[in-house]
Amino acid sequence: MSQKLPATLQEVIKYFADAQGCLDFVIALRWPHGPVCPRCQSHEYNFLKTRSLWECKGCKKQYGVKVGTIFEDSAIKLDKWTCAMWMIVNAKNGVSSYEIARSLGVTQKTAWFMMHRIRLALQKGSIDRKLMGDVEADETYIGGEARNMHGDKRLKTLRTEGSFRKAVVIGMLERKGEV
Repeated sequence: MSQKLPATLQEVIKYFADAQGCLDFVIALRWPHGPVCPRCQSHEYNFLKTRSLWECKGCKKQYGVKVGTIFEDSAIKLDKWTCAMWMIVNAKNGVSSYEIARSLGVTQKTAWFMMHRIRLALQKGSIDRKLMGDVEADETYIGGEARNMHGDKRLKTLRTEGSFRKAVVIGMLERKGEV
């Protein structure tokens, strides 16, 4: 990063207004020594300029700057992500999701989602979001049959909850990881 980094929100918005400049910033943040394939860790690639993607020469898979990071699976553009990161890191007394939503022109729900992802990155010390090892998942339904309940509770349950009276429970475990 050869340019001076921004110090105010107005400078941040100008700095990250250009999509290519924003992409270059995130590339330098993620890969200081050049892009690396997230699948096979190869440093050899072809850059597809029209789509801003890399194609690995080793495994022939395409990858972008968002793959394997807190930005993955998000339609939010990098300019909003980088501005939100700057706001969270530079707020002395913290910043609310409502304030981020107003400043960036996104919904409060989107701002809340971004804040949680950014806090995860700050906690880990990296924007990388990798699952390490095997991930196991299972689900079950918990709850009793209405016919086995006391008469008053059975009537109340049938009135309020309708035909589906069981709670859904989902569990996930990552072996040799952080989840």
